[in-house]
Amino acid sequence: MEEQWDFQLLSRMVDSLVAFLSEFVDDWLANDMRVAVFKILFSWLVLSLIAIHFAWKVYGNTVNDMYYRQGTGGQNGGTPDTAPHLSGWESAVGDALKTHRE
Repeated sequence: MEEQWDFQLLSRMVDSLVAFLSEFVDDWLANDMRVAVFKILFSWLVLSLIAIHFAWKVYGNTVNDMYYRQGTGGQNGGTPDTAPHLSGWESAVGDALKTHRE
């Protein structure tokens, strides 16, 4: 019984998809203003994605190296979280004693 219900559901989904695609093809071939605007926007999207893909292939390593710099600083090449002569615990305790004048 359950298999028949799954088959009916699958059959309805396929029928709906075929109906949608046939209507889409009919609209595509009609060449009205909606289709023209859709074609322009879709072409722009595809070209943008292709351009991004090729730009990332060319400049991706450079961008990645800029973000993840190597060195003694933090993750992004900034200053270290703690002073080199203090341990992390001493630095955290000293931070609590600072006032707005420092």
